Amino acid sequence: MIRKLTKPALGGVALLAGSAVAWAQEVAPPVVEAVAEAAPVMPESGDIAWMMTSALLVLMMIIPGLALFYGGMVRSKNVLSILMQCTMIAAVVMLVWAFWGYSMAFGDAENQFFGGFGKAFLSGVTASTTSATFTDHRIPEFVFLAFQMTFAAITAALIVGGFAERIKFLPLMVFIVLWVTAVYFPIAHMVWDSDGLMYGWGTYDFAGGTVVHINAGITGFVGCLFLGKRLGFGKDNMAPHNVPYVLIGAALLWVGWFGFNAGSNLEANTFVGLPFINTFLATAAAAVAWAVIEGIAKGKASVVGAASGIVTGLVAITPAAGYVGPMGGIILGVVAAVACYFFVSTVKKAFGYDDSLDVFGIHAIGGIIGALGTGILASPSFGGYPLGDADAFSAGAQLWIQFKSVLMTIAWSGIGSLVLYAIVNVVFGLRASPEQEREGLDYGSHGEVAYHS
Repeated sequence: MIRKLTKPALGGVALLAGSAVAWAQEVAPPVVEAVAEAAPVMPESGDIAWMMTSALLVLMMIIPGLALFYGGMVRSKNVLSILMQCTMIAAVVMLVWAFWGYSMAFGDAENQFFGGFGKAFLSGVTASTTSATFTDHRIPEFVFLAFQMTFAAITAALIVGGFAERIKFLPLMVFIVLWVTAVYFPIAHMVWDSDGLMYGWGTYDFAGGTVVHINAGITGFVGCLFLGKRLGFGKDNMAPHNVPYVLIGAALLWVGWFGFNAGSNLEANTFVGLPFINTFLATAAAAVAWAVIEGIAKGKASVVGAASGIVTGLVAITPAAGYVGPMGGIILGVVAAVACYFFVSTVKKAFGYDDSLDVFGIHAIGGIIGALGTGILASPSFGGYPLGDADAFSAGAQLWIQFKSVLMTIAWSGIGSLVLYAIVNVVFGLRASPEQEREGLDYGSHGEVAYHS
């Protein structure tokens, strides 16, 4: 999702049109110039409708999708706290995005790390301003910023999976405001804005492997280590309290993810079918692979495992959705399922960290697999669609770029979030009291309970 420059591999129609214009200019330049002045590029209604729909699909991913997925995974005494955290994080981040986030991520400052504050409080953004798509079409800037706003909101909401059931509400909200400002907005700018550092490297991240999943997964992991384990971890029963919620949430995430991935094409053109079909196939492959692995390892395949496989496939295909072919998407889904299952079932137990809802094991690891796999599977020899000249594509060179981008995201997110956790903890205290944690955060933080006996 790059706002300022075009995407050559997706612009076949635009390239043909450009050749025609060049020919016309050589033959009759005055006519062409007059036409250019009289007929500026205008947004097409189909693109506008598609991008508005995609933004709403991503919103559905947060509420109710992620809220139900996470809410079903926690114990019954904490379900409302998760629903409230997802809801209020989304609302707070949307406001921050309008105040200064959009400007920091996609402002006009020619800076590798942030876009400046020239568009703070949406200064200069009107109903008539537009943003470029990949083929030099235009969409209303309000629509583009709304679409990107939902990405910021869901990324911040994903983080709570790392330390669910033990964090205080108000300090969490403060942390989120600081985090999106210091961590998310700069990474979004570095990867998706044409002035950004990682964009300049040539990073492939179609819909958010680095910006969303590695970023949120690492931040959640740092949070789980910083806050420590839940009371009774390893002793008490901490199984999901409502498995149907988990599957319903995963299903809503899958549906909403079509806005996430296919919407990142920014146009309703013929190419949008590629991220669309990849979102089907990679997810299906991961769900099947997870069920097979779990069936072999445990003798039975679980519904929670199937839901985890769905999310794993969605995470892995996110950075690759517009670059790999359908067979490459299936490969990514299977590889990610194997890797994420290993981290969730084995690595987590071996090291004993309390990643409550496996945000590290699924989002960080799945995002890393997807980001690195994109560098290989985008190759035309694997049926991929690399940027620019396909004949000049080098899987080795692109894999190195992807590797650098993964390391940069891990470092920026990990160090930045650790500093912010420490600051908020000193000022407010992050960890809920032992009494509140035993009673449950539903009543302790919000004065209500989800279920009445």
